[in-house]
Amino acid sequence: MHDDPSRIDLSLDSRAITFENLSGERGAGGRAHGGRKGAPSRNLAPGETLELANIEGPGTIRHIWMTFPPAPPETMRALWMEVFYDGSSEPSISVPCLDFFAMPLGRPLAYHSAMASAQEGRGFNSYYPMPFRRSARLVVTNSSSRVLPFYFQVDYTLQRELPFEAGYLHVTFRRENPTVLRRDFVIADGLRGPGRFLGCAVGIRTIDRADWYGEGEVKVFLDGDTDLPTICGTGLEDYAGSAWGMGAHFAQYAGSPLEVRNPAQRRGVPDFLSFYRWHIPDPIVFREDCRVTIQQIGFASFREGHEERFEEYSRTNPAAGPGWAMNPSPGVLARGIAERVDDYCATAFVYCTEPQAVPRLDVTAAIADIGRADYEEPTPMERSFGF
Repeated sequence: MHDDPSRIDLSLDSRAITFENLSGERGAGGRAHGGRKGAPSRNLAPGETLELANIEGPGTIRHIWMTFPPAPPETMRALWMEVFYDGSSEPSISVPCLDFFAMPLGRPLAYHSAMASAQEGRGFNSYYPMPFRRSARLVVTNSSSRVLPFYFQVDYTLQRELPFEAGYLHVTFRRENPTVLRRDFVIADGLRGPGRFLGCAVGIRTIDRADWYGEGEVKVFLDGDTDLPTICGTGLEDYAGSAWGMGAHFAQYAGSPLEVRNPAQRRGVPDFLSFYRWHIPDPIVFREDCRVTIQQIGFASFREGHEERFEEYSRTNPAAGPGWAMNPSPGVLARGIAERVDDYCATAFVYCTEPQAVPRLDVTAAIADIGRADYEEPTPMERSFGF
């Protein structure tokens, strides 16, 4: 649990689990074919659930790596994982595998951050510390209709005891397809403190085709906050670390790596996008409860001569903030920020001092409406796997 890499802590017992050593025993790795790389992977059949790790603690999972071949988005997102702590029959993590690595919408891509990365868009890594006191059990399920070759490694340490303040990582998945007008989308909620909101990975399929989707504020309600939050941001792209709009980018603690846009479309909103935010140097700690939401508010502008279009939009999309600015400049009929409806999903990462059950993943809801647009092409590697 220490950040100083020069510290030699002999209380830690370093282990790893792969298909060649599913027990994580010392001196038992790579047995197959005399230690000459005999069984690094398995094929997951459609509908198959496989236990990857069942570790007796106390200990901490330090790193998870996995890979599976590129495939259509609905196939990629149908591989999902759950983690059960301390013998519980209910998971504290239940989420699509790609979303666990902060890549929503079934579309892996090359990026890196402080907590997760995807080397070359195909080697998926997580570095969230996952402490457990009695046990940790990790399973994956292939809910797609295809056989998926699957590789993984779980790196962990065992120790005599964990610090009192060590929390269990909880990961939840939510989706509203579509969102409800003027009802903020919930990113995280329902876990008991004491705890810490580590961050989130959010995916958006835009439905409203107005000029801009990202005026909504992220709000963090802490320990009994009701109408107003303790922490309130200034806009979606600001929360993701950018400003004045947002294109594809990534950095240590925030970014927006995914932007899927028709090459023929030079302006307007993308069809799919994602962003992530890790609260590491700026921790969000709560004693009792924490609720994180984001508004669906965008920007729209209408030129003179488009009065009918403006009247129709303003009826379905109520003005937000100060309202519509009429005739703000030559040739412009109206501009302003307005409520909107889109398709949002969010994976939230929350530490709690006690393991708790989270909602089980609804795979059907997770994979709906994320298929490739007509202009999206499979990668050469995907073609080589026959997907």
